[in-house]
Amino acid sequence: MRVAVFLGFLLLPYAVFGQSTITPDAKMALVKPEKPSPTEKIGNRRFFPRHDWIYGFAEFDVAPPHNEPDPNLCSAKSGNFGGTSSTCTAFARYVMMGQVEVRPFGQGYLRRLKFFAAPTFLFGKTVPQFLYTWSMAPIGWERQWGASIYLGRRVEMRITQHFQFQEIGSYSSGPAYLGPNGPWGRSTMIGVRRYFGHPTVHDEDAH
Repeated sequence: MRVAVFLGFLLLPYAVFGQSTITPDAKMALVKPEKPSPTEKIGNRRFFPRHDWIYGFAEFDVAPPHNEPDPNLCSAKSGNFGGTSSTCTAFARYVMMGQVEVRPFGQGYLRRLKFFAAPTFLFGKTVPQFLYTWSMAPIGWERQWGASIYLGRRVEMRITQHFQFQEIGSYSSGPAYLGPNGPWGRSTMIGVRRYFGHPTVHDEDAH
């Protein structure tokens, strides 16, 4: 008799609390909805312009003294031509850069097509070893643009054109001036890019 009473006490909590109190509607709310497949997402996307047709980034950097980016407009020895009064001071203190990518088409084979542009603006007034300022005098900008086609398996073919450095201010002159070619000059390149890592890269849904 005592054993039966003891077992009854052990089973009592299960009888009271063991049954679920979640309603059917609450259970349905806890079910994780299925993600649409890439084909479904593409089928629901408008042809032009697609809702996520433009993306990119913008960046602003500051270079501390003795670490200025050199757009290769002035000789590193420009201070030998006038010291602090040198007329060639195109060494950057501030850099503004960014990239814009545009994929305007949402359906068909044209959805694999993407255009991009990447400008970089330089500001500053420095003569290495002679003059270091925090001036935001405009120096100029370089840019490149191009287009790519997504080939599948996270691989795309790209064509990129880079332009000569375009001067904005009048801070590059005198015997230390090297010309407007900049570090890369004017060039055109054809290449292949392979994405890796996290699967949700920009072009993953272009297959």
